[in-house]
Amino acid sequence: MSNRKITHTLRALAWLLRYPDAELRAALPALIDALRTEAVLPASRLDELDQLATRLAMQPPLRVESDYVDLFDRSRQTALHLFEHVHGDSRDRGPAMIDLGQTYERAGLLMAPGELPDYLPVVLEYASTQPPAAARAFLAEIAHIVRAIFSALIQRNSGYASVLAAVLDIAGERAEPVQLIEEPALDDSWAEPEAFGGCSSAGQSKPGQPQPIHVVRPAARRPSPHRAA
Repeated sequence: MSNRKITHTLRALAWLLRYPDAELRAALPALIDALRTEAVLPASRLDELDQLATRLAMQPPLRVESDYVDLFDRSRQTALHLFEHVHGDSRDRGPAMIDLGQTYERAGLLMAPGELPDYLPVVLEYASTQPPAAARAFLAEIAHIVRAIFSALIQRNSGYASVLAAVLDIAGERAEPVQLIEEPALDDSWAEPEAFGGCSSAGQSKPGQPQPIHVVRPAARRPSPHRAA
């Protein structure tokens, strides 16, 4: 099972998670055909993915695109950038991005302009280039993040949950929802602090606790020596 080819399945799943523009919608029949031809996933999961593709193809394009933005770009729980779930806005996110990007480079892969290495479709594209056993092990390492996104999509009754479930299937993990931490309202998370009310401690070493402020006095400037005329 671990040596069974999964290349086309992973690439098809990566495509299904991308922005549903005209190019993607035109490719939907080929994506479902690739999934059924490689036959890595259970029949029930393939049916779920087929239903998702049918909805994306049948609904008005503007609605499909708008729903995608509302679902994945306006909630941290459903964000497809994996490090958003691990590091948030902390300074640890930058080094993690660099490390992952270097992993891709060592495999001979270069990202398209504007793409970030932790974007799940990019992660799946990378996994598709690896031997099956290595790809499954790699996906198992991020399964806890994939499961969290899957759970958030289940809460929203989104057909995209079937794509995340398929990733868990390939990783050898159970597609079961987990309890999620309640997400603050979008307006609250983007709210500016009150004047002189202190700054947000999110992403600091002790979030939610008072943060010390250190005032440093500038050193006294010595007068410049000069010579008498």
